[in-house]
Parts: sequence; C-alpha cells; structure tokens
Amino acid sequence: MKIIMLGAPGAGKGSQASRISAMYKLPHISTGDIFRKNISEGTRLGKKAKEYMDKGELVPDSLVIEIATDRLLQDDCQKGFLLDGFPRTVAQAEELDKIMKKIGKEIDKVIALEVSDDEIIERITGRRVSKVTGKIYHIKYNPPVDEKLEDLEQRADDNEETVKKRLAVYNEQTAPVLDFYKKQNKVYEVDGAQRLENITKDIIEILEK
Repeated sequence: MKIIMLGAPGAGKGSQASRISAMYKLPHISTGDIFRKNISEGTRLGKKAKEYMDKGELVPDSLVIEIATDRLLQDDCQKGFLLDGFPRTVAQAEELDKIMKKIGKEIDKVIALEVSDDEIIERITGRRVSKVTGKIYHIKYNPPVDEKLEDLEQRADDNEETVKKRLAVYNEQTAPVLDFYKKQNKVYEVDGAQRLENITKDIIEILEK
C-alpha cells in the first residue's frame, strides 16, 4: 500500500500514521523527520535545506521533492509506504505523481483527517509541558495528576495567534491538495474528532476495502 495521511496541524495525523505504519509494517515517512536526519548527517540535501531554514524561509518545493524522492527510492519503500503530511502543495502532488509514474507505481489512498479549526485551536492552545519532567499534558483532556499546575508551561508556538496562522497556511496551501486527489477518487475522509481508537478503526476499514 502506498498511502498519504493529510490533516491540519493538530489533527492527529502523526499519531495515526505511527499506528497504521506499525500495524501494516510500512515505512512511516515524514518530511520533517527526513529534513532533520539529512541535516544531522550533513548530507548535500540536508545542507541545502538548512540554508533556507536558518534564514527562517520555507524550503522550496523543488528541494522538498528531491529529498522525498531520495527517501521513496530506498529499498524499504518498494512494497509500500505511508507519507505523513506530504505533499503539502499541489505542485508537490503533481511532482509526486510524475515520480510514481516513472517507477511504475501510484498512490493508492489519501486519508484526510477532518477536524474543525475551533477544535484544533482548543487542542493546541490547551497543551502544556512540565518544566520538571518534560511530560506533555492538556489542561482539559489530560490534566496532570501528580504534578503542580505552576510547573507547567505553554510552548511559545502553541498560542492562539500562531495556531491560527498555521491553519491559514494549511487551508491556503494544503487543502487544495485534497481537491487534486479527489479528482483521482483517492480521498477518504475520516472524522478526526473521535477517540484515538475509533479513528484508527475507521482508517483500517478504509485500507481493507
């Protein structure tokens, strides 16, 4: 299976991608992880990506695609893979299609986790990190039992203003990617506001069809 998992920041795609890749023994490919690996290893692609990131600029599509292609052509991806949050733009989706055609393959299914903007804002702005243990809590859904509230802090980028900006970027750049794949009848929408186990169950049902 060659699967794409898409969803807004905070929709839970990373958690579901980890679960599904483990169940089906598929490589879990996140472009963020690939960037970090290439940068830490000092590869040619990593050095190029770091130049943009150090300036606070977005890594251009051409470089994202080059790094993703390099990963997809590795041996462990020959029988399938799960892409987490890539492609992020229509240009990336079009290039991915070209790459897949060159190697005689195609994306099978695109899983879209649907969560309202209000829910995502509540999820992210409610996150807190313990200054003592580093554990992550949520003031509503997962409050601390053995730790003091004054020992918790909110990450700088978990504030409402930043979250709204990230959602605006997603809706502008990544949401059109779903339309791109809908034209190919490959998109399957899943209610991402359910319990974690129910979301996984729905995704498995889609993959087993």
